[in-house]
Amino acid sequence: MADVPKAADLAGIPPEQAPDLTAAPEAAQAEVPPELVAQSLGEYVRAYAARIRAGESGVLPVIAAMLAIVVVFEVVSPNHVFLSAGNLVNLFQQSAVFMVLAMAEGFALILGEIDLSIGFVSGVGGVVVAELQQPGKSYQVAGIVAILLAVAAGSLIGAFQGSFVALIGVPSFVVTLAGLLAWQGVILQAIGIQGVIGIQSKTVNDIANYFFSKNVSWTIAALAALAYAAAVGFGVLSRRRAGVAIRYPWLIALKIVLVAVAAFVVVAICNHDRGLPFAGLMMIVLLVVFTYIAKRTTFGRHVYAVGGNPEAARRAGISVTRIRVIVFMISSGMAALGGVVFAARLSSVDLNAGGGTILLDAISAAVIGGVSLFGGRGEVRAALFGSLLIAAIANGIDIIGSSSGVKFITTGVILLAAVTLDTVLRRRLTAAGR
Repeated sequence: MADVPKAADLAGIPPEQAPDLTAAPEAAQAEVPPELVAQSLGEYVRAYAARIRAGESGVLPVIAAMLAIVVVFEVVSPNHVFLSAGNLVNLFQQSAVFMVLAMAEGFALILGEIDLSIGFVSGVGGVVVAELQQPGKSYQVAGIVAILLAVAAGSLIGAFQGSFVALIGVPSFVVTLAGLLAWQGVILQAIGIQGVIGIQSKTVNDIANYFFSKNVSWTIAALAALAYAAAVGFGVLSRRRAGVAIRYPWLIALKIVLVAVAAFVVVAICNHDRGLPFAGLMMIVLLVVFTYIAKRTTFGRHVYAVGGNPEAARRAGISVTRIRVIVFMISSGMAALGGVVFAARLSSVDLNAGGGTILLDAISAAVIGGVSLFGGRGEVRAALFGSLLIAAIANGIDIIGSSSGVKFITTGVILLAAVTLDTVLRRRLTAAGR
């Protein structure tokens, strides 16, 4: 039986230069760079600045762009309404669709692939849920069942398209481009001369239009803060039991405080208007779940490995075929859910479902948020930041009454800047052997 290749072999390191992994813990700790064991605030800041110079900028660029856009629109908007409670709640609702689709596209990009069909797959999801909830039909089902079946339909589409990529080797660009055309045709055939299908199910419509009461919203904020603190505390205890040193304990406490403050500030803003939207809560839950999958599970680590170097991942024993199919299933399933949210927001679905700029906005949101087009790099939270940025641009343009051309120009410039930055940072990391 062939030997499983060693990590040094996969990285292309000659055996004589490979590090001795059997060395004593004291020796291993002695080789740790000083910035990784620093405890003071000053040392942490200097270490963080060094990582940025090395190409690990994280979400700083998109946060800086978001702050700039917020300031500009708040200054130029009539009566400075951009940061009003009512408009911010609208912004949370508008970004929900972008966020779901950006998460769908983000998984494909991390894998080193691209999914051009998510726009019309989202439209298929909207059509499925609209058809299944129609009263008086023999196939009518409850709203929650219709939603689950719509997501299941999207996952099946992803499995079908992913099989061409994983099993036959057809480029994902070609497969999903064909899917873009085919699923658009499915939508046109399904709706036909009817033109539009109204959604009367309260359960379906509440996905995008339900608001929690003030007391429930405060309770959700408190539970979110406590859940985050408990998760962080559990992680700290696990590391201590394993004998792993806890670096920057003050930073851990600061993160817990900041998350709690953010949760209560968001709820306070929402309670000044209609309350916390269910769509916003659903986005946070999805963000937490898929962040856990991507960062804390074996499957998630395999996705990054395949996206970074498929051949090395294959030699390490990872089933590249299985990972690719599952990722396309996740991408299309999430796209279908995004279509359900969009249909619920309009309480209907029509012939244009999944069309327009939905696909481009989803790709832009993921890339602007920090997902690399080259695969293997990026985080699920990129969908949150990128979606908020795209929604903020569209929302601000509508408020000031400018033409939609300004939105496209602004988004295009930011997208080009994000891809340029990603390319430059990738070259730096490659030059540094990382």
